[in-house]
Amino acid sequence: MRYSMIGLMFAAMAAAAGGDSKPAADGFVQLFNGKDLTGWKTHPDDKGCVWEVKDGAITAHGSAGHLFSERGDYEDFIYRIEARINDGGNSGQYFRAPYKKSFPTYYEAQINATHSDPIKTGSLYPHFNRNLTDEQKKKILVLKAPHEPNEWFTQEVTAIGNHIVIKVNGRTTVDFVDETNKSMKGHFAIQHHDPTCKIEVRKVEVKELPKGK
Repeated sequence: MRYSMIGLMFAAMAAAAGGDSKPAADGFVQLFNGKDLTGWKTHPDDKGCVWEVKDGAITAHGSAGHLFSERGDYEDFIYRIEARINDGGNSGQYFRAPYKKSFPTYYEAQINATHSDPIKTGSLYPHFNRNLTDEQKKKILVLKAPHEPNEWFTQEVTAIGNHIVIKVNGRTTVDFVDETNKSMKGHFAIQHHDPTCKIEVRKVEVKELPKGK
């Protein structure tokens, strides 16, 4: 079969982006190609954390670290992953994050089924604002995990301006307006919390939205 020059250009763009060059029919672009970490990067100071693709999923081992999207200009979007976490494991789905070592204290959709941290999957982790009231915390914290450990689930973040909605398996767990406007643009990232953690992510996709829409 012969490919047109345009077709070859699209194929090259897809390889560079780590996923599809064009949105699918539903508007989502794949950010993980299922084979390697094209389109993703680590921070050079997170030396003890090793990321790899194993059995078609992104995973890591070693000390704490984060895997960042190459792009750091995501603003308004629907950002969705399919993941699972081991019994006792802890991870997170960061968005609009700065590219920095250790734990970026910005927006994080928590991933945790049974870790000792009481903040479970579906939460908007409160470290983006140390001054949240108890009433505000009630709106963003999930204290009972909506999935079992070692069970695949879908977590979706919609961020439009300072309005953040998190859904787990289609059910809304957070609907919150951050009046501090902590971060309006940044990277996506996946967290490896500690050596006991085993996070696996088999799908990452984004649908970028017109600003403010």
